[in-house]
Amino acid sequence: MFYVGILFILGCVFGSFFYVVGTRVPNNESLIKPPSHCTYCDHLLSWYELIPIFSYLFLKGKCRKCHHTLSKEYILYEVVTGILFMVSFLKFGFTYEFFVSLILSSLLVLIFITDFKYMIILDSPLLVSVLLLFGLRFWYFGISNALLNIFYGILSFLIMFFVGYLGKIMFKREALGGGDIKFSFVLGMALGLQFSLMALVFSTFLALPYAVGSMLLKKDNEVPFGPFLASSAFIIFFFLEKFQYILYVF
Repeated sequence: MFYVGILFILGCVFGSFFYVVGTRVPNNESLIKPPSHCTYCDHLLSWYELIPIFSYLFLKGKCRKCHHTLSKEYILYEVVTGILFMVSFLKFGFTYEFFVSLILSSLLVLIFITDFKYMIILDSPLLVSVLLLFGLRFWYFGISNALLNIFYGILSFLIMFFVGYLGKIMFKREALGGGDIKFSFVLGMALGLQFSLMALVFSTFLALPYAVGSMLLKKDNEVPFGPFLASSAFIIFFFLEKFQYILYVF
């Protein structure tokens, strides 16, 4: 239970950091300057206002200076990241799969923030993920296996690129964003070719209710596909043995 608690706290800290990255980088803002502050009155936050979850609850979700109500997204992403880190450990322990699960869950949170807010998937987290996945594969299984994973990433990228190109021809508009296609490289490395393709198919089913709801509410028909692709990747990796059985049956 000690490690469970530590990883939940660590996940909350990372979740807070991911929210800063996800809201600043798309707006070309520095991660360092200005320091953490209230976005309504520019009040610089003290250390005790930066403690994940606790500070939000202690301040009752309001800025200490201007008393403006803060977005619930702060605490939401902190808690979700903490839970994802925690369940990753409970599922895998300190194994190769655990560290891959941390990478996928981190990407999941970041992509949810940036794609829903700004319809963009940042390049830098994808690049960092590729390097980490390669390093993990090399450390646990050797250089040959790590290079094979790069090959799977390339194949997954090319297939997703082809799907996007085909969709553009058929629907006369962008079917997949550039970020989704780049993200497929990470999926190929994390899941292998077969399961990265399964993630693509599964993600369309996850995205369907959102797309239908957007149409019924007469909102913009453009669907941020990244969150659903990232969710399907994490679910498949987390329950890989179940999806292996599905592949075996079909």
